[in-house]
Amino acid sequence: MNLELKDKVAFVNGASSGIGAAVAAALAEEGADVVVGYGKNEEGAAQTAQVVESFGRRAWRCQMDLVDAASITSSVVQLKADVSHLDTVILCAGQNIVTPWDEIGAEEWAQIVAVNLNGPFALIQALVPLMGAGGSIVTVASVAAQTGAPHHPHYAAAKAGLVNLTKSLARALGPAIRVNCVAPGITLTAMGEDTIASLPKDYAEKKLPLQRFASPEEVARTIVFVASPVAGFMTGATVDINGGRDMR
Repeated sequence: MNLELKDKVAFVNGASSGIGAAVAAALAEEGADVVVGYGKNEEGAAQTAQVVESFGRRAWRCQMDLVDAASITSSVVQLKADVSHLDTVILCAGQNIVTPWDEIGAEEWAQIVAVNLNGPFALIQALVPLMGAGGSIVTVASVAAQTGAPHHPHYAAAKAGLVNLTKSLARALGPAIRVNCVAPGITLTAMGEDTIASLPKDYAEKKLPLQRFASPEEVARTIVFVASPVAGFMTGATVDINGGRDMR
């Protein structure tokens, strides 16, 4: 399927591994150039950039600390020297810590909310001036935003906030820029494996109609479709890809 992404420029954060890396690869395969946003995993970011370039597309690396507004501002200023505009922004970076609700301290709570909600808001504020009419933003939440999660309620709460932030920004930025959210279920990434380790071994078989967890690539394909011009009449939506864990 032609997603009309040829020669578009995309910014993907969290692109050094997991779903973000898969999104960057899928975008490049569709003909887009990609800004590889990352935090600490410089080696992973370099590998993702190489994958993008293997499709004959341009890749830039953009390092920032999502919990530090000054870092976001500085990184975006530097990015403007290389990239004059962005067609799509996809926010894949996230952090989860599996902790029972009654053991979560103030510092851990603040860290998880900062990465999963405050950081995306600050990054969108910084990047929107690089976008024009016809642009799109995709946030990546979680099935936990819909169901709650007793073993990581801070993550679930932050992702629920991200779902609502998506709706607010869709109203604020339309009609020029579309803003949507994709909410994956448990995915076979490093972070997903930590969650899986806290669950009963037969969780997928008993809780998911599809009886398995997602691959990063199949989640990425959904994200890239939502970001693309092909989904041009979609805004303010949350697209679930959770194997049937939550059916709304």
